[in-house]
Amino acid sequence: MLFYSKGSEKTAIDSIELKEIVFSVLSKLGKRNKVLVIPPDYSRYHSRAGEITRFVWQYYGKSLTDILPALGTHAPMSEKELTDMYGDVPKKLFRVHDWRKDLITLGEVPGSYIENISEGKVKYSWPAQVNKILVEGKYDLILSIGQVVPHEVVGMANYNKNVFVGTGGQEGINKSHFLGAVYGMERMMGRIDTPVRKMLNYAGEHFAKDLPLVYIQTVIGRNETGCLDQRGMYAGDDAECFKLAAELSQKVNFQVLEKPLKKVVCYLDPKEYKSTWLGNKSIYRTRMAIADKGELIVLAPALNEFGEDKEIDRLIRKFGYIGTPGVLNAVKENEELRNNLSAAAHLIHGSSEGRFTVTYCPGNLSEEEILKANFNFAPLDKMLKIYNPEKLKDGYNTVEGEEFFYISNPALGLWASKERFKN
Repeated sequence: MLFYSKGSEKTAIDSIELKEIVFSVLSKLGKRNKVLVIPPDYSRYHSRAGEITRFVWQYYGKSLTDILPALGTHAPMSEKELTDMYGDVPKKLFRVHDWRKDLITLGEVPGSYIENISEGKVKYSWPAQVNKILVEGKYDLILSIGQVVPHEVVGMANYNKNVFVGTGGQEGINKSHFLGAVYGMERMMGRIDTPVRKMLNYAGEHFAKDLPLVYIQTVIGRNETGCLDQRGMYAGDDAECFKLAAELSQKVNFQVLEKPLKKVVCYLDPKEYKSTWLGNKSIYRTRMAIADKGELIVLAPALNEFGEDKEIDRLIRKFGYIGTPGVLNAVKENEELRNNLSAAAHLIHGSSEGRFTVTYCPGNLSEEEILKANFNFAPLDKMLKIYNPEKLKDGYNTVEGEEFFYISNPALGLWASKERFKN
């Protein structure tokens, strides 16, 4: 059922209206005694999920007993990040998801189904895993809050991904990421109906019916001045709210360019991006826009690691971004990579497959570390003098006679040339 729907390419929802909308949705749900909220973590700082969570706390008071950020494999949020994103919501309400331990399996999606939707590329079954408190907490409302935006693993982020991946387990996350990678990232990104989404929907329809899940979905886009506006707000307990949000996100967050780009410069906000695990959104979201033999320059002031999880960081350092054939071969020959398919998928996602160069300009990783990971390296200070984020605008820029395309936050969109994107 759809509880709320509002959105367009010109809509702008401010904080006052947002609070009214949230309170209106919650009033439709009626009195609840024990509520769990599942918002995104700091990597979706701009989603407005922090603000929405705060309004939910204001509405329910003591009935809101737990907040479980959908970390997936990401590092736990720091106290400062919790304050930045959620304001004065009490810290005692927040729980930390452990993707290796805090799990319960609701059911198993059959391998035959996955083989069919993946066109035979994978044949394994998939465990629908969630954090055990979703079941053991005996909640009468679970609010999954998040932003719908193009995504490299599932096609369009959020909806039941927030539950099955954001609070999921090692095996489920590994296999879902690998399915998306081997099916083909460029066949996935910006699409609503993908193999990974079908798998998640199967799990939701067959195994999660007893969970009192309600989804609140936002769509965020840039306005004419370059600032962020909330373009849409949707709430419901089934796929309709996601579909409406995804259709708007395709219009708001997806830019199709007339011709491929020879040079792209991406800036990674220090507050959000400290690893290539997140920072490689600069590669994922631009790869369909960059010309053959083109160049991507990534300005990454806070980059200090490859994976936010220590084991994944080690595997990325060991194997590097070596392209699909190399990664698939390594999976066959190396048991530790075979047992961590999300790392393998990430290595595929983060490679340009030799089609264009990727130059990282890190604040806190050495040239040796970057080169070993199979990227090019350039000194950050030098590149910031040439490509100063404070002077650049999103889109086409020209500096010293050189034209390039600048992106201030790759997580907020998807870019493709007409020749590389076909519906």
